[in-house]
Amino acid sequence: ELYTCAIQPALWLVIFGETFTRIHAIAVPNGIPYLDFLAPGILAQSALFVAIFFGIQIIWDRDAGILTKVMVTPTPRQAIVAAKAFAAGVRGLSPVVVLIPVALLLGVSVTANPFKIVAAAAAVMLGAGFFACLSMAIAGLAGTRDRLMGFGQVLTMPLFFASNALYPIDIMPTWLQVVSHVNPLTYLVDALRGLLIGTPAHLLLDFAVLLGATAVGIWVSGALLGRLVR
Repeated sequence: ELYTCAIQPALWLVIFGETFTRIHAIAVPNGIPYLDFLAPGILAQSALFVAIFFGIQIIWDRDAGILTKVMVTPTPRQAIVAAKAFAAGVRGLSPVVVLIPVALLLGVSVTANPFKIVAAAAAVMLGAGFFACLSMAIAGLAGTRDRLMGFGQVLTMPLFFASNALYPIDIMPTWLQVVSHVNPLTYLVDALRGLLIGTPAHLLLDFAVLLGATAVGIWVSGALLGRLVR
């Protein structure tokens, strides 16, 4: 599972990154190589792709009768969602084990500061946790695996392309800049760039948005969880 989750992001980094670095198609601020600019965006993408279908596990638990048994206990529904979000955060770290060595082999200048690496891991876990909560909220509304898969596929690429993962916000159309500023993935990418490759970042704002979005996601998903067992 570790390697299969990392294949698609690694291909983005190797093929897309190497190609766009050679043709100089995207102007990157601060004069950093495009591959360095792209690598944190691909790390954030991997967390998104791992977590966005996490709601399927909730539906599986419902179909197996596990969710009903858990929900009749005194355990708060938000605690159930928070546990799933934490599991998604841990799983979101798994592709990093493959992507960081690939990035280093391609010449990306990744920091060796252990504190920054731990902070980056925390950002990835928060981002994956939020997207898992989003997936579980959709699961509460959709009710079936097929519908959830459809919603997840519709959301994944717009979230990715309407962020700063592939290109700076400054070169986007005005309307897309507005969308990017309310997209939590943008703040995850900004935090990872600042921590891993040292570009200017708004770390306090980034972590505040990720924490706030995850907290709201846990509350909303917990409120919708009861729809699955009705």
